Amino acid sequence: MTDSEKRPAAPAGGAAAGHPERTVGRAAGRTDAGTAPHGDGSAESPAPHTPQPLTVTDVTVRFAGLTALDSVSFTVEPGSVHAVIGPNGAGKSTCFNVLSGVYRATSGSVRLGATELTGLAPHRIAGLGVARTFQNLALPPHATVADSMLLGRHRLTRAGFLATGLRLPSAAREAREHRARVGEIAEFVGLADDLDRPAGALPYGKQKLVELGRALCMEPTVLLLDEPVAGMTADERRRTAAVVAGVRDSLGISIVLVEHDMGVVMRLADAVTVLDFGRRIAGGTPAQVQSDPAVVRAYLGESTESAGNAGNSHANEEATS
Repeated sequence: MTDSEKRPAAPAGGAAAGHPERTVGRAAGRTDAGTAPHGDGSAESPAPHTPQPLTVTDVTVRFAGLTALDSVSFTVEPGSVHAVIGPNGAGKSTCFNVLSGVYRATSGSVRLGATELTGLAPHRIAGLGVARTFQNLALPPHATVADSMLLGRHRLTRAGFLATGLRLPSAAREAREHRARVGEIAEFVGLADDLDRPAGALPYGKQKLVELGRALCMEPTVLLLDEPVAGMTADERRRTAAVVAGVRDSLGISIVLVEHDMGVVMRLADAVTVLDFGRRIAGGTPAQVQSDPAVVRAYLGESTESAGNAGNSHANEEATS
């Protein structure tokens, strides 16, 4: 299978529509600090981030004697999709919580380039360009899509409380810029027509896209996606997978993906790390992992043939839906 067959097409709108000036994250030429105002009131986009690997080295997490992660190591290459898979209880959520700063590793190291993330608070890790979505929806029930996504711009806001309250020109200008960025990102993920609708009134699949859009509004260099297609219909899975592919292909954002849908994993991932009982039991390309006997036993089924069927079942479902 070629890459073009494996990967969903990029979504319409924004960078995917051939408008590189209307992009998100690193491709937009913005840093995690947003725009820097000049003395004359103008704003200039700083130089873009240099892509950096996310390196997990010998990370161990223990809770009251229970080892949730045991010396786990892997590297997420810049601009790639790296899937972390495994059966229930394998340690995937614990791994994500360490990467985002929710949990502190007992030992080991997590680095973004040369920057040590281990032990940093979640807001500091987010400030370094690591954004996350969650398995369970966490959207303000009555806020519009635009306002929900605007929450992702909080760390980039430079206007203080007083300037905002007095509606000073600098604060008003910044607010307009943030709104414009939200519109661009909404177009990229396919929510441009829903900006004024209550996020909680949207279908489930679109609500998941609002969460993804809110994370992209942080202008991340690394995006942690926790089961982005869980609970979706086949059509919703196709659309969301296309957006995720566009984030990687058009924007160059590194993605760490936890997902139980093996069809999506096998088509989207450039590399896969497999966990079982908190240990890394395999790693490599999707094809390598799919045929690894240890993975077959622990996760994909009882035989290599069943592993292949697991990887192809979702594709067959979509072909007939």
